[in-house]
Amino acid sequence: MRLFSKIQVITLFLFICGLTTINAQSLYYPDRVWQEKKPSDFKLNAAMIDSAVKFALNNEIKIDVDLRTALLKSWGREPGYFIQGPTKERGKPAGLIIKNGYIIAKWGDIDRVDMTFSVTKSFLSTVAGLAVDDKLIQNIDEPVKKYVPDETFDGAHNSKIIWRDLLTQSSDWSGTFFGLNDWADRPPREGGIDEWKNRKLNEPGTLFKYNDVRVNILAYSLLNVYRKPLPVVLKDRIMDPINATTTWRWYGYDNTFLNIDGVMTQNVSGGGHHGGGLFISAADQARFGLLFARNGKWKNQQLISENWVKSVNEPSQANKSYGLMWWTNHENQIGTNLSKEIYYAAGYGGNYIIIDKEHDLVIVTRWLETTKLNEFIGLVTASLK
Repeated sequence: MRLFSKIQVITLFLFICGLTTINAQSLYYPDRVWQEKKPSDFKLNAAMIDSAVKFALNNEIKIDVDLRTALLKSWGREPGYFIQGPTKERGKPAGLIIKNGYIIAKWGDIDRVDMTFSVTKSFLSTVAGLAVDDKLIQNIDEPVKKYVPDETFDGAHNSKIIWRDLLTQSSDWSGTFFGLNDWADRPPREGGIDEWKNRKLNEPGTLFKYNDVRVNILAYSLLNVYRKPLPVVLKDRIMDPINATTTWRWYGYDNTFLNIDGVMTQNVSGGGHHGGGLFISAADQARFGLLFARNGKWKNQQLISENWVKSVNEPSQANKSYGLMWWTNHENQIGTNLSKEIYYAAGYGGNYIIIDKEHDLVIVTRWLETTKLNEFIGLVTASLK
C-alpha cells in the first residue's frame, strides 16, 4: 500500500485549511426563512442595539394613521392637489437591523405591508440601473428624447434633459403629466400661481428640486424603454431572486394607464405624493438593502452591476447630498458623527433603508420621527465600537 510523502500530507492539510477558511469567509444570504443572531455574536454592544430599538419605538412620527388624511394636511396648499392613487392606514413603528446578513434586532410588525412613499424612488432608480446593464440605455448622459420619441421631451428646454438629470432630480422638466403640473408640485412658499407658471427655467442638471411629477416622467421614460410594466421588471430581476415575499405592490395613479404594444399598462409612480407608489414590508425592504450592501450580488448572482451600486452614492452636481435617487451623507446630511459612506433611501413619514457597506450593516426603520434619524443611526453605529 503506497504511503503519502510528507510533502503531500502537508499540501493536503493546507488545501483543507484553505477550503475551511473560504467557507468561513463566505457571506450569508437569507432564504425564505431569515436566520437571526445575537448582537454579541458579532461583538456588538447589545445594550446599544437594545437602546436603538427602544428609541425607534418611542419616537413615532406624528402624522395621522389614515395616510389619506396625512397627505391632504401636508400637501393641500398645492394648487389643484388631489389624491389619485391608492392609500391605506399606516402601521406602528417597525424595523430591522441586519449585520453580516443576519437579523440581530427587529421591532414592530416587520411583515406588515405599508406605503413607503419616496423610498420607491430608490427602487425606480434600480430599474434604471437594470436598463443600463441590459444596454437598453447606452449611457445615462444621453438625452432622454433619443429613447422617448413622443412630445414629452419636445422643445428647446426639455429636449436637453439627460437620464442623469431625471435620476438626480435636477431636470427642471416643464409641462403637465397626466393632469399634474410640474410647477404645482411643492411650489415655493413665496409668490403665487402666475409666478410659478412663468418661472425662469433652469439649465438641466444645475438645480436640485424634489418633484414627483418629474420622477413620474422618469418612470414613463423607463416604461418606454422596457415596454412592459416596471413592477414586472423589478419582480423578475430583483425581488424574486432575493427571496422577497409576494406581498409587495407598486401602484401608479388611477388615470396613468397607457397602451403599450396593445396591452393597457399602468405607469407607476415614484412616490406616494398623490397616493400610489410602493407598498411593501420592512422585511422585504431589508432584503433590498442587503443587496446594495453586498454590491448588487445575491449569493452567486450579480443581479445589478457593481458599477451601478457604486454610482448611486456618488454626489450629484446639483446636490451633493443626493445621488441617483438615494440620499448621501457626503455633506453631513444625517450628521457629522456618521460615516460619509453611509447612504439611504428616504420616504415621507419617517421611512428609511440605511446602507453601511463598510460594516455590512443594513437598517430599516418605519414611521420614525424624521428629526431623530441621526440619533437613531448613531445608537446603532455606536454598538460597533
